[in-house]
Amino acid sequence: RLYDARKELCETLNLKGILIGGRIPGYEEWAGKKTPQQYIRMVNNREISDPVLTFQISNDFHHRRIVEYYWPEDYSSRGYGVILEWNNIYYEERKRLISKVKTYVRLGVVQWQMRSFDSFDDFLQQVEFFVDTQAGYNTDLVLFPELFNAPLLAQFDQKDPAEAMRSIAGYTPDLRKNLVEMAVSYNINIVSGSVPELRNNRLYNVSFLCRRDGTWDQQYKLHITPDEYRCWGLQGGHDLQVFQTDVGKVGILICYDVEFPELSRYLALKGMDILLVPFWTDTKNAYLRVRRCAQARAIENECFVAIAGSVGNIPKVESMDIQYAQSAIFTPSDFAFPHDAVAAEATPNTEMALIADLDIELLKELRLQGSVRNLSSRRTDLYWIDWLKENEREK
Repeated sequence: RLYDARKELCETLNLKGILIGGRIPGYEEWAGKKTPQQYIRMVNNREISDPVLTFQISNDFHHRRIVEYYWPEDYSSRGYGVILEWNNIYYEERKRLISKVKTYVRLGVVQWQMRSFDSFDDFLQQVEFFVDTQAGYNTDLVLFPELFNAPLLAQFDQKDPAEAMRSIAGYTPDLRKNLVEMAVSYNINIVSGSVPELRNNRLYNVSFLCRRDGTWDQQYKLHITPDEYRCWGLQGGHDLQVFQTDVGKVGILICYDVEFPELSRYLALKGMDILLVPFWTDTKNAYLRVRRCAQARAIENECFVAIAGSVGNIPKVESMDIQYAQSAIFTPSDFAFPHDAVAAEATPNTEMALIADLDIELLKELRLQGSVRNLSSRRTDLYWIDWLKENEREK
C-alpha cells in the first residue's frame, strides 16, 4: 500500500518517477559464484529470488545501476546496493494552456456512398455535408475513403480509364484547398481519404491531412495493386511519415499498404498512436483482407486503427462500378479495451457516419503494463526494420 501511495502521489504531482536505493541480501549465497551484475540479471529473469529486489521489481521498479559500498556493514549484500527507478507514464514535461495535444480523441469515419455528381461543386457539397455533420458532434478528426472522388470519372471518356483518372487529378489542388478551408471553418482535422494526383507526368494516389490550424501534409500510397497499375497506370510513392496533430501522432496507410506489416511497425516505432486507413474494395473477400490486416496492425503495434470505405455503385464508370465496405475503428486487445477489440463499426454497405471516443492514455498503460507488450518484447538483437535512404534503393 505504501508503494501504491507513493506512485499515486507521483502521478498527482506530475513527477517523472521515483528513484530508490535497495539492498540485495540474497547475494550472500551467490557472492563466490556470480558478479553483482550477473546476480541482478538472474533476479530480473526470475531464475532466483531476492528478499528485497524481487519485491521491488514486482512493483514495476527497474534496475538503473549498481552502487559499490552502498552499505559496507551489510554483509549479506557484500556492501552492494542497487539504484531502481519507477517511471510515471502519465508525466507531462510541461503543461500548456493552449495548443495542448488531447489525450481523449473523438474520431469520425465516413462510410461514403458512391453516387453520380453533376459537377465538382456538387461533389464538394456532399463532402461538406459530412464534415459539418461530424463537426456537429465535436469530432476531432474525420477520415474519408480511398478515391472517394471517383464518381467524377463519369464526366470523362470511359474507353480510356487511365486518361479519365488523369483528368480528375486536375480537381485535386482545388479539393485540397477546399478541405483545408473546411478544416479551419468547422474546427476539425480532415483526412481526405485519397485522390489521384498528377506529378511530373506520373499518376499517384495521395491522402491529404488537413489540420484545423490551416496546415496540411500528404501521404502517398506506396504499394500499387496489379489492377491499379493495369487500369490507371498508378505509381507508388517513396516516403512514409508520422504526422503530428493536436490529437497526437497519426499515420496514414492507403488500402493495400495496410497489408504490409513492416509499414505500420515503422510508424509505431516513430510514435504513432492512431493509424488511418482509407480503402476501396469491390468485393467482400477484398474487404476482409483490409479488415483482418487492420485488426492485426492494431494488436501488434498497440495502436488504434480506423478504416473507411465506400459503398454503392457508379454506373458507367469503368473499373469502379461496385463497392463493398464495413468501416470500423479497431483497438488493441486487452482488458482496458472492448472485448472484441472493436470500438465501433458501420452497418455493411450503408452510407453513414461513425464516431468513437478513444483514450490515448490507455495505449501508454498497455505498452508498459499490458498483459503482453508487443513493442517492448521485440527481439531487436535478432531483427529490426529500417527505411532505406534514396541512394540505397534498387533502381
